[in-house]
Amino acid sequence: YTEAWDADKTSIHVMPDTPGILLAKANAANVSHKHYQKAWDEAKAKSYDIRADAIPIKQAKASRDIASEYKYKATHEKEKGHYVGCRSVQDDPKLVLAARAMALQNERLYKKAYNDSKTQIHIPVDALAVQAAKDCQTLVSDIDYRQYLHQWTCLPDQNDVIHARQAYDLQSDAVYKSDLEWLRGIGWLPNDSPEVKRVKQAQDLLSDNVYRTPIDSLKYTSVVDSPDIVLAKANAEQISAVSH
Repeated sequence: YTEAWDADKTSIHVMPDTPGILLAKANAANVSHKHYQKAWDEAKAKSYDIRADAIPIKQAKASRDIASEYKYKATHEKEKGHYVGCRSVQDDPKLVLAARAMALQNERLYKKAYNDSKTQIHIPVDALAVQAAKDCQTLVSDIDYRQYLHQWTCLPDQNDVIHARQAYDLQSDAVYKSDLEWLRGIGWLPNDSPEVKRVKQAQDLLSDNVYRTPIDSLKYTSVVDSPDIVLAKANAEQISAVSH
């Protein structure tokens, strides 16, 4: 009785373009994780271009450097305080060797012996080089080269000495100007002399105050019977009569 029904159940035919089937396909595409990441998977399969100065790249480099420095110093940090060695620097051959190499490389210690030996120079006083240097210094000395006239090296009553003193006095600036100092103030002229009057007259001619006399300082009167004065008076009387 049920054989025909069971056979019909296994042979169900649904049209592929029904609204229900289309809706189910659309929903399946929307909720599909593979379809959702399809574009991202395709982009990952292709080559990419990222700038070297991008913020994520810089952040990754900084994180890498920090991690690298931490890992590089991890062993050193763990071994701090666990060193077992000599009691002093002199007992450690490596430290002694390092100190020796540093001393050899130090320029101050390298030149110390040379600088100390530079100040210990011993030259005999009567050496030829010293004598020659002294003679040259005496020849080029300005003090020994100049012999002033007042430093006499001979008798003061000799004829050449007296003649030299006279020539020195003639060349002296004080003696040369003594006559000028004596004549200074003698050239005086009285007030009424012709020269003084001539100078005063020339000064008055050149004086700007006398040449340009202010108008308000001059005393003058207008002509009473001039046409301008007569006309001005008549106009004043007419204006006065009209106003009254």
